[in-house]
Amino acid sequence: MSAGLHAYPEEALLLGRGAVTWRPPARVGHERRTLMGKRVDPGLHTAPGRPIDPVSYEQYIGRWSRLFVPALLAAAEVTAGCRVLDVATGAGEAALGAMSVVTAAGLVVGADISPAMLVAARARLGEDGFEPVGTDGQALPFRDGTFDAVVCQLGLQFFADRGRGLLEFRRVLRPGGCAAACVVSTPDRAPMWGVLADVLGRRLPEQRDTLHLSFALADAERLERLLRSAGFRDVRVMRETRSGSFDNFAAYWAPIDAGTGHLPQVYRSLPDSIRRAVREEVSTRLAEFESDGRLAMTIEMLIAAGRA
Repeated sequence: MSAGLHAYPEEALLLGRGAVTWRPPARVGHERRTLMGKRVDPGLHTAPGRPIDPVSYEQYIGRWSRLFVPALLAAAEVTAGCRVLDVATGAGEAALGAMSVVTAAGLVVGADISPAMLVAARARLGEDGFEPVGTDGQALPFRDGTFDAVVCQLGLQFFADRGRGLLEFRRVLRPGGCAAACVVSTPDRAPMWGVLADVLGRRLPEQRDTLHLSFALADAERLERLLRSAGFRDVRVMRETRSGSFDNFAAYWAPIDAGTGHLPQVYRSLPDSIRRAVREEVSTRLAEFESDGRLAMTIEMLIAAGRA
């Protein structure tokens, strides 16, 4: 066990089912889906065998994700001294926020199925108070009632079986503990990703559903039903809106061109001529958000929470 778990003597029982804590992988990437001869997984944000580019990830996802982390942590009732599980931790955006709340008296465990993401999270968050664990969010390797709170930031929509994932969230919570998941609203309310998904989907109609997975849980009533079906009580779904901007279209497009994120990976898999057409169409459609050369956009996310 690493230093993060040693801080808790009782944590010898934290991991069950023969799980082991994270180690740097010898090979990054277990992507499964195929597109034009290249493997692409909608739940992962880097191409097979490649590490996460932290700058591109920040520009494409991180800068938007972190705007909603305080609301997510509040919904999960994260406080000082809590043991928090961050499922689909990614580069550690929610975990970083949770660490500042739980302080040295608490512990944050970051779970992710992607080795590349765990490498990025460990590099960013260090070892004190953060424990990365490589695992599937639909089959968590923790004993029942281990955590005070469970959070999932922009990950639940990618689960193959979301109901099973939520059952796992509830199982590892102590009685009375809260889980909260943040998901993206409809494509038109998240234009920085929605426009690109639509443009790619029209050129790759057989992949449209996969390309729109980011928005799969945009229905608040459906999201509420999923939590209730998993046995959560005091369920609530909140809509949150934030705003941000880019210096220009080129700054917006740079992480897409770098292939960081599912949609950019799909874009990069296309022939040059189609990529040029996609870029031009996205630029044209985002022109309505331009002001003095800057791109200013608003994004809506849904935060669903419930009590075990």
